[in-house]
Amino acid sequence: MKISRTTNSRLFCLFAAVLFFLSALTVLSTCAKNANDSHTFVPAGKNELYNLDALGIPKFVSSDYIELAKINSISKFRSSVGHSYSDHFESCRSMKHYYVPKTAMIPKIFAPVNGAIVSVTNEWAGAQIRIESQAYPAFYFILFHVNLNSSLNLGSSVSQGQQLGTHIGSLTWSDIAIGVNTPTGWRLISYFEVMTDDLFQQYVARGLNNRSDAIISKVARDLDLLTCNGESFTGSLGSISSWEDLN
Repeated sequence: MKISRTTNSRLFCLFAAVLFFLSALTVLSTCAKNANDSHTFVPAGKNELYNLDALGIPKFVSSDYIELAKINSISKFRSSVGHSYSDHFESCRSMKHYYVPKTAMIPKIFAPVNGAIVSVTNEWAGAQIRIESQAYPAFYFILFHVNLNSSLNLGSSVSQGQQLGTHIGSLTWSDIAIGVNTPTGWRLISYFEVMTDDLFQQYVARGLNNRSDAIISKVARDLDLLTCNGESFTGSLGSISSWEDLN
């Protein structure tokens, strides 16, 4: 059977349209994934994984990252404070903690674990620092708005309790996030979940009764959903309290 030039042209156009459609789907899928991966960070060549579901969350942080005596209040994990900061499993919630310093106080910032600085990123106020834990290499401690000591930079080894610098100052609050590279994706957990019991007792002395006081559960947040436009919270900020005030 002889196929006309017109038929060939139509088939070519149809084939091109299908390719364009598939390409568009790929681009959209990639963009969506990248949007969800906006806070994901694992250094090149690093493939350490930790299965949180099978192994549980280790309590191995015995030294606080900040001078707690200079802090007034702390935002809860999954709060509506600041902006959305989420992982591969949840969205539209702040999965980190903000620490609000007392007026006119600039707290010192410390390494919460032994490890290495694997990223230093200049922010609008200070630097964002990521520390890879030596004991649990799949765990990354992300400290925001740090005035980093000049002796420290990308690749520096740090020791638990070592002063890294200070909070940037009254321009903004201090915040901390904990990311874990798991077999199924990047997962954020609460700083309070990795504290030792001895370290948490310092927070008990300031008025917290349980670790859960500083954590909004996924179930509770899902029942009190927030709305977002990108990373910005919009509309209602939910009915669950976002803060824990310290005494």
